[in-house]
Amino acid sequence: MNPAPRLGTQRGVLLPLALAQFICSFAGSNMNVMINDISEDLDTTVQGVQVAITIFLLVMAALMIPGGKATDRYGRKRCFLAGLVVYGVGALLSALSPGLGVLILGNSILEGVGTALLIPPVYILTTLLFTDMTSRARAFGAIMALGGIGAAAGPLIGGLITSGLSWRAAFVFQALVIVAIILLSRRVNDPLPPAPDRPFDIQGAVLSAVGLILVVLGILAADNNLWLMTGLLLAGVLVLAWFLQSVRAKERAGQEPLLSPSLFRNHTSNLGLITQNVQWLVLMGTSFVVAAYLQVVRHYDAIQTGVIFTAATLGLLASSLAAERLAERYAQRTLVMAGFSLTTVGIGVLLALVAGSPSAWAFAPGLLLIGLGLGVMLTPSVNIVQSSFPEQQQGEISGLSRSVSNLGSSLGTAVAGTILVANLTKHAYAAAMIVLAAVALLGLTAAALLPRNPAPTARSR
Repeated sequence: MNPAPRLGTQRGVLLPLALAQFICSFAGSNMNVMINDISEDLDTTVQGVQVAITIFLLVMAALMIPGGKATDRYGRKRCFLAGLVVYGVGALLSALSPGLGVLILGNSILEGVGTALLIPPVYILTTLLFTDMTSRARAFGAIMALGGIGAAAGPLIGGLITSGLSWRAAFVFQALVIVAIILLSRRVNDPLPPAPDRPFDIQGAVLSAVGLILVVLGILAADNNLWLMTGLLLAGVLVLAWFLQSVRAKERAGQEPLLSPSLFRNHTSNLGLITQNVQWLVLMGTSFVVAAYLQVVRHYDAIQTGVIFTAATLGLLASSLAAERLAERYAQRTLVMAGFSLTTVGIGVLLALVAGSPSAWAFAPGLLLIGLGLGVMLTPSVNIVQSSFPEQQQGEISGLSRSVSNLGSSLGTAVAGTILVANLTKHAYAAAMIVLAAVALLGLTAAALLPRNPAPTARSR
């Protein structure tokens, strides 16, 4: 068993990993406030910029599982650094882009590939370096806190940079953070050696990527064409079924598949993955609905909208940083259930206060509760999944876990968007939030089915 880092080195190990999650979460949310500026500067349309955002989601979702598996063969720190370099090059290329094509190459392709390479090692290294439940809860708490801040404060930070300088400066900011992470990561050591002779399942990588691309495309098509959505989702499910059949066949033949079927035989992990998916669905769905309401109905600008989201950011930060103390006092199942309960109540408070008051302050209590709820459960959900498997399967489960979370983010935006463009003009925003509350209750149900005290997983030397 690898000893947990000493107290004096914990900050040095955690900081680059947490900053990596921050910048990737920031990139996923800050472009929403730049769409008009980018489209005007690059002489393109709003739809063109949305295509760039969509491709970014597709690349991340498609490559996250192969990216997680690649860490076993090439090493976790090596993949982490490679992902940072690819991401940084993509950010600089985006900042210098003369047109939409170069922006897609830099932001959508290179940043997407970089994210898929660097995010799985963040969770694998955290699991391997912090072996006891308390220190691991502290580590994941810091990582999820900065990830939550990146997602929730992305519109505010992006809006401030765009309004004060330009949208290009926001990509320069990302590149500078990447350079800082690379310098800080010198203190991170990979506890396991790479296995260069370990086989890589190319067929499985292609099938999983194509299947996830089709699923995400189907989700994103939900607000345009229901028949197209149905066809893409069906095709995606069929390809993913082919992928599962392929990995089962390889395992029976004694070969190493991209993703071991045994990952799906773990009841605790399966429930944990469901809670992760629902958490990100609710987080991104709420962010989309509230931002759209503020800008379309209240006519707030990017900075005003971002300031209102500060309440959710503070809630996420407070509860995530308390992860260590909460883990010492309460079972992880209890924390996840409490998180979903707080989030559902927060949505109810948000609906009630906003409907009864024109003041911007009416958003604060509900968003604060939603942020607190999400922060309470993000860390234990990740911990439940990662801790369910031994060291040799950390690459696989980390890639699967991040893919499930990314699918939740895409689904949250698609579900909210579908409702908002339906014939519910007067009550569309309330209807979208009610649906998100119902989904949160489904997450609460999955959390209630988690074992009260999961059995610890034996760890390999």
